[in-house]
Amino acid sequence: MQLFINHNGKLIPSTEPIFSSENRAFRYGDALFESIRITNSKPQFLKEHMMRLSSGIKLFKFKNENNFNETFVEKEIMKLAEKNNIITDGRVRMVLYRNNGGMYAPDDNSFSWIIEAFPIEDEGYVLNSKGLIVDLFTEYKKQPTGISNLKTANSLIYVLAGIYKNEQQLDECILLNDKHHIIEATSCNIFAVKNGVLYTPPISDGCIDGVMRKKIIEIANANKIAVYEISVMQNVLLGADELFLTNAASGIKWVVGYKQKRYFNNTSKRLIDALNQLVKNNNG
Repeated sequence: MQLFINHNGKLIPSTEPIFSSENRAFRYGDALFESIRITNSKPQFLKEHMMRLSSGIKLFKFKNENNFNETFVEKEIMKLAEKNNIITDGRVRMVLYRNNGGMYAPDDNSFSWIIEAFPIEDEGYVLNSKGLIVDLFTEYKKQPTGISNLKTANSLIYVLAGIYKNEQQLDECILLNDKHHIIEATSCNIFAVKNGVLYTPPISDGCIDGVMRKKIIEIANANKIAVYEISVMQNVLLGADELFLTNAASGIKWVVGYKQKRYFNNTSKRLIDALNQLVKNNNG
């Protein structure tokens, strides 16, 4: 099946070249991106994605001249989803990049955008049947900054962690910050569970300000599950009853093993059921 992309509102085949070597995302990593899940034929939690994207637009000093707001983005996502025959569920990747011109200092701050959309077989969020095996990636540490909470094209530490994951035949790698605190996995936020209480690193420690992270905290609070956003040391992983990862595309992924430690997944099951119920309620 030929997939299409949406480039500045124009639907074109995904195999058609759209960049020159002057592209600033290619040259300097001068770009932001968002990963969004379509479920029940609707982009999920788009308001929260747009809030994070708006923060990035402001921080990157992009000029939002094209009314790039939630209503506009939803329309463009669904236009592409229909073209790519995404009936119920899909995964969306949206990239904003500064337009060509200049060296490190750009000639102007206007931006272009690309939306990709891929169908997903699962309907709704489905918990992985086989738990993940994870370990720490310690070669490089992530420095907490104003940019570290955003999804940007400057992703080298995640690429290197992904290479390490493959070399070690792991399912995921866990990243540390400069204080050796646990902060996140390569593509997910992280939660530990002890005695029915959730623990997750605070945004100030340098993790991505994940949309699904926020929704899981909201769901936990609504279900009277205590959540503590505190710095997580490595010994917390060894003492936890459960460990799970979250991101916008998959929802929740439970971890079965870290080193010699083995985990349960009771809380993960409960939360993913509540997540699917929330989506159902939101879609009316």
